[in-house]
Amino acid sequence: MRARDADTDGFIDVAGVRLAWESYNDTAATTVLFVPIDTCVTSRAWKGQVAYLAQHFRVVTVDPPGNGRSGRALDPEAYGDLRMVDSTVAVMDHLGVERAVLAGICVSAWQALLTAALHPDRVQGVVAVAPWARDRTPPFPVRLESAQHYDEELDDYSGWRGNNRHYLPEHWPEFAEFFFDQMLPEPHSTKQLEDIVGFTRETTGAVILAENDAPRFPDTVEEAERLLRGISAPVLVVQGTADLCQPQGRARSVVEWTGAEHLVLEGSGHLPMARHPVVVNRAVKALVDRASRSPAPSRTPRARRRRPRVLYLSSPIGLGHARRDLAVADAMRELRPDVEVQWLTQSPVTEFLERRGEVVHPASRLLASESGHFEAECGEHDLHAFDAVRRMDEVLVNNFMVFDDLVERESFDLWVGDEAWDLDHFLHEHPRLKRAPFVWMTDFVGWVPMPDGGEREAFLTADYNAEMVEHVARSPGLRDRSVFIGDAADVVDLPLGPDLPSARDWTEQHFDFAGYVMGARPDPGRRGELRRSLGYGDDDVVCLVSVGGSGVGHHLLRRVAAAYEPAAARIPGLRMVLVAGPRVDPDSLDVPAGVEVRGFLPDLDLHHAACDVAVVQGGLSTTMELTAAGRPFVYVPLQHHFEQQVHVRHRLDRHRAGRALDYADTGPDRVAEELVTCLAQPVDYLPVPSDGAERAARLTLEAL
Repeated sequence: MRARDADTDGFIDVAGVRLAWESYNDTAATTVLFVPIDTCVTSRAWKGQVAYLAQHFRVVTVDPPGNGRSGRALDPEAYGDLRMVDSTVAVMDHLGVERAVLAGICVSAWQALLTAALHPDRVQGVVAVAPWARDRTPPFPVRLESAQHYDEELDDYSGWRGNNRHYLPEHWPEFAEFFFDQMLPEPHSTKQLEDIVGFTRETTGAVILAENDAPRFPDTVEEAERLLRGISAPVLVVQGTADLCQPQGRARSVVEWTGAEHLVLEGSGHLPMARHPVVVNRAVKALVDRASRSPAPSRTPRARRRRPRVLYLSSPIGLGHARRDLAVADAMRELRPDVEVQWLTQSPVTEFLERRGEVVHPASRLLASESGHFEAECGEHDLHAFDAVRRMDEVLVNNFMVFDDLVERESFDLWVGDEAWDLDHFLHEHPRLKRAPFVWMTDFVGWVPMPDGGEREAFLTADYNAEMVEHVARSPGLRDRSVFIGDAADVVDLPLGPDLPSARDWTEQHFDFAGYVMGARPDPGRRGELRRSLGYGDDDVVCLVSVGGSGVGHHLLRRVAAAYEPAAARIPGLRMVLVAGPRVDPDSLDVPAGVEVRGFLPDLDLHHAACDVAVVQGGLSTTMELTAAGRPFVYVPLQHHFEQQVHVRHRLDRHRAGRALDYADTGPDRVAEELVTCLAQPVDYLPVPSDGAERAARLTLEAL
């Protein structure tokens, strides 16, 4: 799922070639235009920038000729520098954009600079990432050697020799994969490499040959220097020290000729906007603000002796985080009545918190939907959670930038992130952006491969775990507190990967343990009163079927509802209640007569405590509420959901709680049999301590 969809899109014809464009935030006063990017990829290479910049400016992207949604020209003239300048101006004319800040990378960065030189009245500023330049800097020796043999038939086309006129037409995918592997020398760049290689698959070797033969402009270094020295608009040059495509001398030439600001990223390769999106986004926004003379955001002055302000980030994937985070916040305010808590989160958590009278920060509306992303990723009771998180990178970049903008403007005394993956990851990537004490909370540690993922998934999960371990080792004090929601024995005792510690050993070294966290629990001795207050009769055998706060569980609701008749035939007084939650439309569930359907229940935990038996997904919060209440239940973990399949199941096994059932086995008769067995089997769960929220609150307040 994209972090933001285009407001408008369309096509324009330039010299007989169709160019595709997209526009975001069409009514903004200032425009950032990503000029037609180099033909080997599509404009989606800027995905880490578009959604964030579109919060502040109009953003226009253009697929290059030969890739994406644009036409597939085979005439080298279609890819020439001057044609790309004409294309940029034509898009601006088509969209009614008088002036814009232009951005490009590599050759397209050069073309953005040429546009500023040749059309100074149309360009407010230029962002040139890893720019090519007509200067005297020699290419890298390996690139020079391959260029010298470009037209020759060779016996060996491995490595750089694959950039060859005779090899590319049939083997462009192989060379593209090699090339971009060289462009991303930073460790843990697997996702960025997958993305960029995917973009290269949208063109062909024949198109690349045409682009390679495109005419460059101007012909001489002297003319190039004269043109760039004539640029009056502000310029930002971004360059990585490990770039194996464009030597740093070319960037230095552009800086010297234009008087540009020069952002040098140590250890970065050729794609800093993909591998280091936060630092690039901050620099681009600063350049655009300067070019458009927008005032820098003023920071809210810190008042003397004011109440301590806590910014609480609660994961929106389900409602379990919200329930426990609210319990922690309540305990914090009980311990420190002067503490003020504001929430940065999104639906469905925002609605839940607002019902409780909590203060949800207005910046929350700028967050891209993480729940929506997960729902878009799911199949029939199947959610590959690790893959879904990997593919959420664009959303996470946007959401961290929302956070970063907010704390740039406003002062908070403490940040709390409950599985706020964007916050933890990018703070470790950029420790200098930390402006307040930071408490990290989670209920699992370690990405786990699914068996059918094979060696590739085992490698990827280990790589992600290794990055986590390295982050903490490199910045051990960045998390002022790391709080595990549970006990040490709740952590799976599995290796994080080759040459890495086990998840349990590493967690014991780096986390404090709060015990399980939930809100106030109803008195078991007054369960009859609770049932009556919720509308359940003394003779009802209440079967509660709930699937949490996401929209992933509608298939399970239908499956369990289909078991009502065979179950009712064996369970006198059975009353089956389906809880659709906040993101499943109750009217969309076609259920048998006798089955009740309810929407969002803000007091779902009370219904769990009141029921006689439950059927739920494998989410931790729901299953632990039932465990703490001593209720029999069946849980059906989402397929390929490593957390539900491994981490949650381990914890429930430790507590001797629940009966696990595979979704493939949820036929009506089997579900009915499981309900009968649950009701007949005595509950002998490991007790769940009730002081987890207070313990988590005390650990959190220590950081304050």
